[in-house]
Amino acid sequence: MGDEKEKGFRVTDRRVSSTDEDRTEGQTPSEEPPSSAAAPAIDFNTFILSLSTSALMHLGELPEMKEAEKNLALAKQSIDCLALLEEKTKGNLTGEEERLLSEILYDLRMRFVAATKAQS
Repeated sequence: MGDEKEKGFRVTDRRVSSTDEDRTEGQTPSEEPPSSAAAPAIDFNTFILSLSTSALMHLGELPEMKEAEKNLALAKQSIDCLALLEEKTKGNLTGEEERLLSEILYDLRMRFVAATKAQS
């Protein structure tokens, strides 16, 4: 029994993903072509601006948005997320971050009130 060689097994992933389809033949994953535009670094300000853009989109405030795509409930949710961040990060932000968050929240709240009145 000690003479028997242990037999292992081999797993081959045959699933096809979009990155596999985009890859040219013979290219390994590490040889993928670099993207034309690298994603910006994420910091607190970028995160806040991202949430604010989401709220503006749901308020129908972005020029490329159609009136039918307005969703005040989702806009309120994005604004509430920003308010929650303001509350939970109090005392841990730089002056610039604190100012950005409070100014964005004020602006979004005013736009939300105006959108709510216009809908009535």
